[in-house]
Amino acid sequence: MFRDLLQAALAYVLPIGFVTVFYWRTPLAIAAICNLCAGDGVADIAGRRFGGSKLPYNKNKTFAGSFGMAIAGFLASLLYMYYFSWLEYIEASPNMVLGFFLVSLASALVESYPFTPKLDDNLTFPLASIMLATFVF
Repeated sequence: MFRDLLQAALAYVLPIGFVTVFYWRTPLAIAAICNLCAGDGVADIAGRRFGGSKLPYNKNKTFAGSFGMAIAGFLASLLYMYYFSWLEYIEASPNMVLGFFLVSLASALVESYPFTPKLDDNLTFPLASIMLATFVF
């Protein structure tokens, strides 16, 4: 049990640390961190609270959780985009908004996919976010 808890925490912290070190103050960092922190957090709450239909390819995930993740990750990304723009770290644009939307959708899809029990989704979807954001931003 302790080992599982440690692995989950490490899988959560590694992407945040990586993005902070290599992509600080960029739209890529905003997208990856907001989807991991806000998106994944809301996915759990929405999935438990609203439950409902399970995803056909993953019976451990719900449509409500995946939808909540995409929306929360997107909205958090927008808030940080405007905050970083106000601090003059980045320049907000409609293309950036579209990029955040695409990255949030992709993050929700990758998070919902059951890769293997040994591969933590807190590691897979931030990596997918980073890869897609590299091309979008």
